[in-house]
Amino acid sequence: MIGWLLSLATWQQALVGTLFTWGMTALGAALVFFFKKINRNVLNLMLGFASGVMIAASFWSLLDPAIAAAEKNGSIPWLVVSLGFGLGGLFLYIADKTIPHMHFGPNKEKEGLPSHLKRTILLVFSITLHNIPEGLAVGVAFGAANEAANPAVAVLAAISVSLGIGIQNFPEGAAVSIPLRQEGLSRTKSFLYGQASGLVEPIAAVIGALLVTSVEPLLPYALSFAAGAMIYVVVEELIPEAQATTDSKHHYGVFGAMTGFIIMMILDVALG
Repeated sequence: MIGWLLSLATWQQALVGTLFTWGMTALGAALVFFFKKINRNVLNLMLGFASGVMIAASFWSLLDPAIAAAEKNGSIPWLVVSLGFGLGGLFLYIADKTIPHMHFGPNKEKEGLPSHLKRTILLVFSITLHNIPEGLAVGVAFGAANEAANPAVAVLAAISVSLGIGIQNFPEGAAVSIPLRQEGLSRTKSFLYGQASGLVEPIAAVIGALLVTSVEPLLPYALSFAAGAMIYVVVEELIPEAQATTDSKHHYGVFGAMTGFIIMMILDVALG
């Protein structure tokens, strides 16, 4: 498997990695064929899990390699990583304020520019927004592997990013499709919309991989940019929604985040 991946171009490696993450989104979305409703505590657990995975991946898979890449380039590591991280958050902030979408919380708060799009489309856009940095993270991780002294080990680290994001995409797919079913869509349409929210990941991954392999000095900026974008999503959307409950049972989101963090940390340390 590793040998086959190493024989591919970097952008092809990124595409393979995110086809897996998209496939996991589709598998999760397929749960709509078996369930019509999703318990609020279960949804909070899923959102918390996604938060934990993304936080862990942001450091071990993105920021730590970004610091190493900046040192290798002879740059000031803290300056490069801080700049990239901040730009990643700023990019998602601008996207958040311009792209029409609707959050999955109880209030279903609308954000972005005014739009007459259906509620279902706005809900899909919400998840699609934070799939962009996930796809970018996979792409730049494979891009970093291309520049590593030991490509085989570095590709394993990139695979761990794909695995971690794929694992959290499974409950995320369900967290999209099942609420869409509750909005009145058929099971088939709910599934199609749910899996479509993950299609942006392969696109973002290929773009990220092509950028960092074409312009090598961009690598530490791209890695930290993806980390900043993911942390923005976690803090601005996932954690608040994982805490959105009418009772005092906020701990489901917390336990989900702890579990996701541990699993992603194990993947990164064991494979990286």
